[in-house]
Amino acid sequence: MRTFKLTLAYDGTAYSGWQWQDGQPTIQAAVEAAISSVSGQQARVTGSGRTDAGVHAAGQVAGFSVDTELADDVLGRALQANTPHDIYVLDCSEVSADFHPIRDAICKQYRYLIQDNNRHDVLARHYCWQIPYRLDVAAMQQAARQLIGTHDFACFEAAGSPRKDTIRTINRLSVTLDEQDGIRSILLEVSANGFLYNMVRNIVGSLVDIGRQSEAIEWLKQLLDSRDRSQAGPTAPAQGLTMTSVSYPDTILLQPPDTRSAGGDR
Repeated sequence: MRTFKLTLAYDGTAYSGWQWQDGQPTIQAAVEAAISSVSGQQARVTGSGRTDAGVHAAGQVAGFSVDTELADDVLGRALQANTPHDIYVLDCSEVSADFHPIRDAICKQYRYLIQDNNRHDVLARHYCWQIPYRLDVAAMQQAARQLIGTHDFACFEAAGSPRKDTIRTINRLSVTLDEQDGIRSILLEVSANGFLYNMVRNIVGSLVDIGRQSEAIEWLKQLLDSRDRSQAGPTAPAQGLTMTSVSYPDTILLQPPDTRSAGGDR
């Protein structure tokens, strides 16, 4: 058996999220079906994060093990040929047998897109949160800076999904504004050593509340101290969120032997 690390991009619009669900289309099920078609084996695919229904990815990472003689790049192309049009295999690399996409991740990055005026790009409706009023971007930027660093983010964890440890470190949280052809786009980018369930969407919802009401920064500090999800802003809609990348130590990668055959069983 050989273990592989897949890097995937996908449009999550038509899927009920990453996680396999009985009778529902999911990213995991589609990727596992592709592996079965190529290798003739049933393999369980583990993702670095269980993206929700409607959430997209530009750099989701997954791991699986199969018995195959195919070279990495050949296996990657074969998997791509057997996945739906809205899922793309960016990379397929052999890794050490103990690789775990969640446990071994050292940094994850997400982006969230908002359009915040009456004029919206109708073609972007599946990829952003369209809000019919202008936000105070400067207030959002000031508030975002307060979240950078190591904090207890329990107030941003979805209710009903408690973790024993809710302390995380946000390395970067930026809020930038771009305006073209009368359409305002606000891009939030966040990277951290890990995220709680719905943490990014709940942070976005709270920052939007601040942008709408120009809340004082003291409110955000009090919110962190409260550890109370009910005091935070709403959960931002799923379609504006994209998982952009997941980082791992270089030591997990293996150089395939020079004698590896490009042929073998399909």
